[in-house]
Amino acid sequence: MLLGLLGVGWHAHAQKTIITGKITDANSGDPVPFANIVFKGTSIGTSTDFSGFFRLETNNPTDSLVASYVGYITRSKAVRKGQTQVLDFQLYENVINLQEIVFVAGENPAFEIMRNVVKNKKGNNKRSLEAYQYETYTKIEIDVDNITDRFRNKKFVKKITQVMDSVERMAGEDGKPILPVFISESLSEYYYRNEPRLQHERIIKSKITGVGVEDGTLVSQFIGSSFQEYNFYQNWLNIVSKEFVSPIADSWKLYYEYDLMDSAMVGDRFCYRLDFFPKSEQDLAFKGSMWITKNEYALKQIDVTVSPSANLNYVEKIKIQQELEPTEAGPWIPARNRVLIDIGEVTNNMAGVLAKFYTSNRKIVVNEPQDLKFYARPIEVAEDFKVGSTDEYWNQNRHEPLSSTELSVYEMIDTLKSIPVVKTYTEILKIVINGYKKVGKVDVGPYLSAYANNSVEGNRFQVGFRTNIDFSDKWVFGGRIAYGTGDEKFKYNGFIERILDRNHWTTLKAEYTRDIDQVGLAAEDLVNNSVFLAATRFGNLIRPYYYHQAKFTAQRELFKGFIQKAIFRYRDFDPAYSFAYFTEPGRTDAPLASSFKATEVVLEARYAKDELYIQNDNQRISLGTLKWPIFTVRYTRGLKGVLGGDFDFNKVSFNVTKGLKMGFFGTSNFSFTAEHVFETLPYPLLKAHIGNESAFYTTAAFNLMNFSEFASDSYASLRYNHYFQGFILNRIPLMKKLKWRLLASANVLYGELSQENQDLIPEFDAEGSPVEPIGALSDEPYIEVGYGIENILKVIRVDFIHRLNYLDRPDVDKFGVKVSFQFIL
Repeated sequence: MLLGLLGVGWHAHAQKTIITGKITDANSGDPVPFANIVFKGTSIGTSTDFSGFFRLETNNPTDSLVASYVGYITRSKAVRKGQTQVLDFQLYENVINLQEIVFVAGENPAFEIMRNVVKNKKGNNKRSLEAYQYETYTKIEIDVDNITDRFRNKKFVKKITQVMDSVERMAGEDGKPILPVFISESLSEYYYRNEPRLQHERIIKSKITGVGVEDGTLVSQFIGSSFQEYNFYQNWLNIVSKEFVSPIADSWKLYYEYDLMDSAMVGDRFCYRLDFFPKSEQDLAFKGSMWITKNEYALKQIDVTVSPSANLNYVEKIKIQQELEPTEAGPWIPARNRVLIDIGEVTNNMAGVLAKFYTSNRKIVVNEPQDLKFYARPIEVAEDFKVGSTDEYWNQNRHEPLSSTELSVYEMIDTLKSIPVVKTYTEILKIVINGYKKVGKVDVGPYLSAYANNSVEGNRFQVGFRTNIDFSDKWVFGGRIAYGTGDEKFKYNGFIERILDRNHWTTLKAEYTRDIDQVGLAAEDLVNNSVFLAATRFGNLIRPYYYHQAKFTAQRELFKGFIQKAIFRYRDFDPAYSFAYFTEPGRTDAPLASSFKATEVVLEARYAKDELYIQNDNQRISLGTLKWPIFTVRYTRGLKGVLGGDFDFNKVSFNVTKGLKMGFFGTSNFSFTAEHVFETLPYPLLKAHIGNESAFYTTAAFNLMNFSEFASDSYASLRYNHYFQGFILNRIPLMKKLKWRLLASANVLYGELSQENQDLIPEFDAEGSPVEPIGALSDEPYIEVGYGIENILKVIRVDFIHRLNYLDRPDVDKFGVKVSFQFIL
C-alpha cells in the first residue's frame, strides 16, 4: 500500500506542467510588465512582474499558452504537457488606436473611482511628506534602432560588420536588431525635503561606457534619479521639455476618456484597472492603464504611452511604467520606474535612437529632513565614484542582475569605440556640439568665431584655446588671437581663472582683451546668444570701436541659489566712426573728445531659488529653474582718476526673468529689466538698445528696431513670449497633421535720454566732420508685437512682427518677417 501511495504521488508530480519565461517588447527588448499569461481556453493564468517575468504551474494545461497586453498583438506558443519548460515571448506593438468608449446608459463607472483618486491625491502624494530619502539604482541604455537595409549599406556601417553581426544574434528570433552605443549604471542616495522644497542626490558609484564618453564626470550627474522624476500626482509632467497632462490631474475629465476594465489582486492590494486615452490624439497626453487600490484610491501601478500622433517632433513613442509602494506615513513612493523614448529617423537615410531608463528605489526613510545646508548642491558626484567600480561591486549592489543581453552590451560598445571610423565620427559630433576640439589637456576653439567678414576688419581669422580638466581642476588658462586683413590689426584675449570651491561655486578670474565691438551690440550683452553675436561680426559694422579692457571678477554662491559677483574693470573707447562729446557737461564751448577711459566697480547679486546646475569639467552650467523667477540686481560705480578713468558715475539695474507653465494653453516666459544712470555721460556708457536689421529672429533684440537706433539713461523693458504648442492648430483638421505650432510675442520699451545727455553730443567733431547722432525715446514707449508659426518642417520658425510706433524715423520698417532655425521636440 505504501508503494502504491508513492507511485500515485510520483505520477501526479510528473503530470504537473511548470512554465517560466519573460515577455519583452520585440522592438526595444524591454520587459513588458503587467502582461497577461493564460492557457488558451481556460482561466488558468498569471501576469508578469515589473521585470516581465512569469511563472505558471498547473495539472490541467492546454496545448498552447497565450500572452497578451493592451497595445500589443496577442501571441501564443505550444506547450509540452507534463514538463518544466521556458517560454519567452516577444510582443509587437499594435498600431491600431484604442477605440472610443460608448456607454448606453448611466454614468461611466470609472468616473466615481477617478473622483476618489483626486480626492485622496494629497494623502497619497509623496510630496506631502515632510521629507523622504532612498537609495537609487539607475540603469540607462541608448541604442540605434530602425536599422534598415539602406542604413546597413552606408560605408561607415559596413566598417563595423563584426558589431552588426552581434546585433543580429542579440535580437532573438522575433526581435528587431538594435545597436547599443551607451550603457550606464549608477548607485546614489537621493534626499528630498518640503518647505522649503530642496533636493540633493549624491552619486556614490557609476559605471559608464559609451561611444564618445571619456571621463564620465559630466555624464554621472545626469544618470542619477534626479532626471528620472515622474510624479503622476502632479497635474503636469515635464518630459523632453514638454508639459504632459497626468491621467489623474485635477482636470482629468477635460483631457481623457476612461474605462473600468477589471478588478483583481495586485500584490497584497485589491485594485481597479482603468484604461484611458486622450480625447484629442494630438494633445500632449497619455494612453494606457493604471491600477488603483480599492481602500486608499492610490496609484499602485501605471503603464502609459505617448503615441506618434501627439504634437512632438522626432519622438515616435514615449512609454513610462511605474510601480509604487506605500510608506509607513501613508503616501506612496515609486519603487521602480521604466521609461522608453523612441526617437524616429530624422531623415530617410538615418536610423532611429532608442533611449531606455530604469530606476529602482530601496531603503526608504520618510519625515527625517536634513539641515538646509545639506541641500546646497543638488547633484554631487563622489570623488571616488569610479574607484572600486568593479564587476564584484555591482554584482553585490545593483538592485537586480543584468540580463545576458545587457552583459553583452558592455562588450559590444567597447568593441565599437575602438573602430577607427567610429572614433572619427564621434570627434566631429563633439566639435559640433561643444564648439571646441579637445587636444590632450587643451580645447581648441570656439569654431563659431573662427571666421568673419565685415566692413572694418575685412576678412577676420581667429583661433583660440582653453585648458581643460585634464590639465587642472583648479586652474583654467585660455585665450584667443584674431587678425583682420582690412584694418591690418591684431586682436587678442587672455585669461586666468582659479576655481576655489566647487560646492559653493567660487571663482577668481583675470583677463585682458584688445578687440573691436559695436555700440549696442557689445559681446558682454550677448554672451548667451553666441550665434547672433557671431552673425553681428559679418556685414556692415554699426558704430564700431576698438577697445582695451582689463577685468577682474570674483564670484561666490553664498547659499543655494544666491550668487554674488564683484567686478573691477578698466576699459578705453576708441571709435572707428564719427563720434565726439563735450568734456564738460552743460558747456557747448567745452573741449571736444572722441575717446575716453572708464574705470568701474560692479557689484551684482542674483537669486534663483530652485535653479539646477551641473558641472562640466571646469564649467558650471545652469539647467534653468523649475518654478521660481530669477532676480538680478546690479550696481556700477565709475571711478574718475583711477587708472586714468574720465568719469564718476552710478548705475543701478534690476532684472526678473520667469517661465510660466500655462497647462492646456502652452508655455510663456517674460523678462523685465529696468536701469537708471544718475550722471551725464556719453551715450556709449549709457544703454544703447539692441536692434536687429538682419533677416533672422532673435530673442536678444528688438527685432524691428535698427541697430543703435535709441539710447537711454533710464529705461524699463518687458519681453514676453508665448508658445501655444498645439493648443489651436491641433484642432483644425487640415492643419493638425502638419504639427505646426502658433506663438506670440511682445516687446515694450519705455526709455528716456535726458536733455543733458543729448546736449553732450555736438553736431560736428573737432575737425568739422558731422557727428553721428543717436535717437531718444519720447514719453511714448516703443512697442512691437508679433505672431508666428514654429515647427515648419520641424526646424523652421517664421515670425511676423509689427512695429506700432516711431514710424516717422528714417529707414524703419513697420512690418517685418523674420526667420530662425531651431531644433525642438
